[in-house]
Amino acid sequence: MGRREELSDFQRGTVVGCYMCKKSVREISTLLDLPRSTVSSIILKWKRGGLTTTLPRSGRPHKLREEDRQLLEKVALENCLTSIAALTAEFQAASGASVSAKTVRRELHGMGFRGRVSSYSKKKGESHAGVITAPEQEDEVKVDVSRLDLRVGRIIAALQYPDSDGLCVKHVDVGEAAPRTVVSELAKHIPVDQMQNRMAVLLCNLKPAKTRGVESKAMIMCASSQDKVEILDPPSGAVPGDRVTCEGFPGEPDKELNPAKKVWEQVQPDLRTDSWCVATYKEAAFEVVSKGVCKAQTLSNSEIK
Repeated sequence: MGRREELSDFQRGTVVGCYMCKKSVREISTLLDLPRSTVSSIILKWKRGGLTTTLPRSGRPHKLREEDRQLLEKVALENCLTSIAALTAEFQAASGASVSAKTVRRELHGMGFRGRVSSYSKKKGESHAGVITAPEQEDEVKVDVSRLDLRVGRIIAALQYPDSDGLCVKHVDVGEAAPRTVVSELAKHIPVDQMQNRMAVLLCNLKPAKTRGVESKAMIMCASSQDKVEILDPPSGAVPGDRVTCEGFPGEPDKELNPAKKVWEQVQPDLRTDSWCVATYKEAAFEVVSKGVCKAQTLSNSEIK
């Protein structure tokens, strides 16, 4: 939902004040009735430069209010019109706004519409020769760590498969009604007894896969080098089910990652520990809000997988 006015300096200061009082982004969003993306942006700006004021925007401002721009997009999608003039007339009738055809054309171009006006698609995202399409759906273009459902978990029990080279099954509490089963080859690198009753970071929205008839429903995140693997440690005070996020990458994770979209494969190369062994995505730390960052024990500057 668009907002007509920028937030005041007082509102921005209130967001920062709530954050300093250990409120999470979710709690601040609910308390102040603000989008989570706005709250995250304000906190990020404050962390990086101590600023809460709004900096001047670059570029030409929109002549239409946000709600009018949304109405224009709806009119363009729902009406098969033969010209910009016809589209402008329809929009003016619907909104009561006095706007030129030139402005309508520019606003539509900024929204991502291309091609002949007479060939507007009625279905958002439909694309073929000569058809103006709406901008791609967000999950088609946005691929970053926010798509991953990373959570704190506690490995309740681990058992190595008999007659296997390091294959083991683990039952992990990730804050749900029942533990998740996780199958991996971690026993090749970490003794099973060292995995018992320990905290970890898990990727919880991969598509479940069966190994030797057992369905694995998550993946334990580890720092890895050529000769060593270490399970990532959540911060002290974290509990099963706590979400792990990266500052500057707001958004809700997919319910389940679509293997065909290869989201994990695109994100994984940017997952690394830094020189202090802190787990990061594009240099942004894995963190549990108000509790701290996730780290490897000794592996610095190593990939995470």
